[in-house]
Amino acid sequence: MSVQSSPPNWYPDPTGRHELRYWDGTNWTEHVSDSGRQSADPLQSTFGDSVDRVTSMGSQPSTHEVREMVTGQGRTGAGINTPLGSGNGTIWGEPVLVVSQKVKLIEVNNQYGVFDQHGNQIAFVNQVGQSAAKKVIRVLTSMDQYMTHKLEITDNHGQVQMRLTRPAKFIKSTVIVEAPDGSEIGKIVQQNAIGKIRFALEAGGQTLGAINAENWRAWNFSIRDASENEIARITKTWEGLAKTLFTTADNYVVQIHQSIPQPLLALVVASALTVDTALKQDSRGFS
Repeated sequence: MSVQSSPPNWYPDPTGRHELRYWDGTNWTEHVSDSGRQSADPLQSTFGDSVDRVTSMGSQPSTHEVREMVTGQGRTGAGINTPLGSGNGTIWGEPVLVVSQKVKLIEVNNQYGVFDQHGNQIAFVNQVGQSAAKKVIRVLTSMDQYMTHKLEITDNHGQVQMRLTRPAKFIKSTVIVEAPDGSEIGKIVQQNAIGKIRFALEAGGQTLGAINAENWRAWNFSIRDASENEIARITKTWEGLAKTLFTTADNYVVQIHQSIPQPLLALVVASALTVDTALKQDSRGFS
């Protein structure tokens, strides 16, 4: 049986650039996998894709490194010293999510791994839908913060869990959160551009909660419901001087304090996965 008549699944990458590539039943997609780790690589590789591969540095963090992000004190971690109960191994049922950006000298495709508190990878975040021209612009300029960004979140089986779109911005960001079928779940809307950044979590024309940066450099965020109760917290961990100065890597630990109903839960999880994209800046720095 040829691949063209095969059901949707992972098959050997026909380009030879990766171990596996996802066949959706009709076409080869940009979703690829190497040693169990997913990423995005369009079938027709461009100059930007080549730069992205060449400037990628190493793999995702080790189990020990993820645990250090959770338990570390100060800037090295979120200071969570005791396990916060057991989860169900998905982004929808874990009390702690660790979001780790793939280390690159030059960022052309945004890529993140999502881990549980024990260091097990449970999801993948990949930027999709970029044109070849846009990738060249990202390599040669710092203008990508003003462009539209689309992220796709998949589980370990390659199944899409959520889609996120940040339309082109000038000063303030909006992130549109969609279900796998493309229906809108809600929006994350930036409320201000000066001082401590604040985002509203909106769905169905209502404000369900907010994300409040706790300092002007937006290192830590408190996520609150409509009654101003803190329901989750995002902590940015410091990746070290060398990575901060010379690479694009950022890491965030998300602690979810309680059971959260939908659609607010989807907006909270989306907040953790898009905080770096929503606040994308021209230059890096310290708080």
